[in-house]
Amino acid sequence: MDAPSLLSTLQRFPLLSSLSQADLQRLTQMAELKTKPKHTFIYLADEPSEYVCFLASGAVKIGIYSPDGREIIKSIQHPFTVFGELGLTGELCRAEFASTMNQEVTYFAIRVDDFKAMMQQNFHLAQAVMLYLGERLRKAERQWESLILKDVRTRIVEFLKESAGERGRQVGFETLVKHGLTQQDIANLVGASRQTVTAILNELKKSNLIHFNRNSILIRDMDKLN
Repeated sequence: MDAPSLLSTLQRFPLLSSLSQADLQRLTQMAELKTKPKHTFIYLADEPSEYVCFLASGAVKIGIYSPDGREIIKSIQHPFTVFGELGLTGELCRAEFASTMNQEVTYFAIRVDDFKAMMQQNFHLAQAVMLYLGERLRKAERQWESLILKDVRTRIVEFLKESAGERGRQVGFETLVKHGLTQQDIANLVGASRQTVTAILNELKKSNLIHFNRNSILIRDMDKLN
């Protein structure tokens, strides 16, 4: 990717919206373009937290493994979001893994020390990072509260609504969500078995609330989905 393309891509990240053209030019010199094939790890837990990653294309899942080896997905990152950012908070080793999903991923890796230096020189960037980290914390709290307080069907419905709100596209009165997740991925996100997720999705489909295939979910009416 040439410098103008890199610059125009970095401009699309909400986290970087406060940066001037000069600062973005500086960032292009710090950024290392990386590509990973589908279904591979970008980093593993316990690796050094040396880089913050800016996702340009594809989808990345962030998660941990339970003591019995089960994968627990904490979040799914989509283009123009940031992951691996906990190094900015003082994390020395990764507490989570990051891996690509069902397509090739392109991202920019910027050394934590370099990005911290830019934050120290730019109050608005530091404020944007603080707000981003705060929203990450609030989302994690909502996720854990949901796991503790709500049944599986409610968690799946909330996942569908949240996905529609973040990435859905209106098709008449319906909402199309292209997700690229397997039903096992959804199960790992909502804390359920794959069989339970399959049964609930089929129930919602039978009730004509949704239609789904391997890569997308069509929500018939957001107001009726509950």
